[in-house]
Amino acid sequence: EVQLVESGGGLVQAGGSLRLTCAASGLTFDDYAIGWFRQAPGKEREGVSCFRGMDGRSYYADSVKGRFTISSDNVKNTVYLIMNNLKPEDTAVYYCAAAFRLYSDEKLFSEHEYDSWGQGTQVTVSS
Repeated sequence: EVQLVESGGGLVQAGGSLRLTCAASGLTFDDYAIGWFRQAPGKEREGVSCFRGMDGRSYYADSVKGRFTISSDNVKNTVYLIMNNLKPEDTAVYYCAAAFRLYSDEKLFSEHEYDSWGQGTQVTVSS
């Protein structure tokens, strides 16, 4: 059984940084895409970043390019989302999710492709 646990959220001022952690069990990164999604109040959940373990490639939504970095530690089975220069519009609950052998670039930010989800961690950016 795949389990994902997020941590690292919190309250930060605009311009600050946070590092989110997604600890995974029951899977190997070689077979999965790990995505970070977020949902702000009153808005739909959106894809933020994805690490495709099958080929080691990383992807970012336009809204976070140049500010967020996704990385993985295969020994710890952990994926990180390093968020710099945070903005108030980054405020949301952040989720990590896993999709088995998701190769399609077009579907990497489609939440329906992901089978397993963490419980989420709140990120609040004050202005």
